[in-house]
Amino acid sequence: MAVGNVAIPDTIYPIEGVKLSATAAGVRYKDRDDLVVLEIAETASCAVVTTKNTFCAAPVRVLREHFATHSPRYLVINTGNANAGTGADGKRRAQEICAALATKAGVDTQTVLPFSTGVIGEPLNSDAVIAGLDEALAGLAADKWLAAANGIRTTDTIPKIASQKVEVAGSCYHVTGISKGSGMIRPNMATMLGYVATDANIKADLLQEMLGQINEQSFNRITVDGDTSTNDCCVLIATGAASSEMIDSPEHPHYSAVFAALTEVFVRLAQLIVRDGEGATKFMTVKVTGGKVTQECCDVAYAVAHSPLVKTAFFASDANWGRILAAVGYAGIEDLDTEQVDVYLDEVMICQNGGVAPDYTEEAGKAVMSHPEITIHIDLARGDASDTVYTCDLSYDYVKINADYRS
Repeated sequence: MAVGNVAIPDTIYPIEGVKLSATAAGVRYKDRDDLVVLEIAETASCAVVTTKNTFCAAPVRVLREHFATHSPRYLVINTGNANAGTGADGKRRAQEICAALATKAGVDTQTVLPFSTGVIGEPLNSDAVIAGLDEALAGLAADKWLAAANGIRTTDTIPKIASQKVEVAGSCYHVTGISKGSGMIRPNMATMLGYVATDANIKADLLQEMLGQINEQSFNRITVDGDTSTNDCCVLIATGAASSEMIDSPEHPHYSAVFAALTEVFVRLAQLIVRDGEGATKFMTVKVTGGKVTQECCDVAYAVAHSPLVKTAFFASDANWGRILAAVGYAGIEDLDTEQVDVYLDEVMICQNGGVAPDYTEEAGKAVMSHPEITIHIDLARGDASDTVYTCDLSYDYVKINADYRS
């Protein structure tokens, strides 16, 4: 059961220059959409980030090779099988899928990027994927974002979709995106899978820079269980359909508004992954302020957000705040003055100057811990830097879900 506000947007804006489809190919599950195709206009710009996991999946290796030399025209995504840990055979199957789609669509094979998600270490049924391509291509339409969001789900309990419109200086831009992910989430690049498109006209190299920056404050600031997937990928598409005027630098008068809209969509998609964390019952924001540099704030936030002891305490609504202090202490800040550190749960100060706050009561702490959404605020009192990480609790159901995943 996902936590808090996970509503599908009332309006999902189609992005001119992007068409999508979702169909049931029977890769692993019967009667369930598990094959998604995106068609991208030839004039569009694309940016990509991929997992930092060295044992990356075969489709990740193929898409890196293709993206290095060609602008994408098609994305093909299968669920139910990650095609990871499959060696040379897995890469061959990913290449065969790309070649088959390219032949059917009449494009260069290297303009097709493959993506897979699901069980690791099993051969991908590439024949099923290829057999489903005709129906997928025939079903392409601009209004299939929600269908695609459902089609890329694995253990996700909800489709993850966000959409925004922004008007600036007489121009109107739209941003729509989908993502999937529920477990094996500490992306260290993006998320399990994420696809965001805008009709803004953005120069390709600037688009890549924007994706890197936005990713750092969204998909790269979430954790469910501290694991980095073999298959993480995120794609940002700018079709240019809304305006002939190209946004070519951060100084462009439209840049800030478009950047803000993209960031809002990315952060929403990232938070939806945490809200739908496997077995999650609490959505937790870990905010660290007062750092000397941003990286040490990030290190502290992740130490707290990754801690199984912290996460299980929040699941139990147990105000065992010493676990938070312990995580701060092992985050790696060697010259940290612990007697300057303050910690809050929402508005309740639990720790002041490294010790229990004078007005803190166990009842007040437990009351906050019982909320479905909680902010842990840690003030290091050593500078002006800050950072924020989003996470969830660790419940009995997390173990059950992952123990039964392959059955």
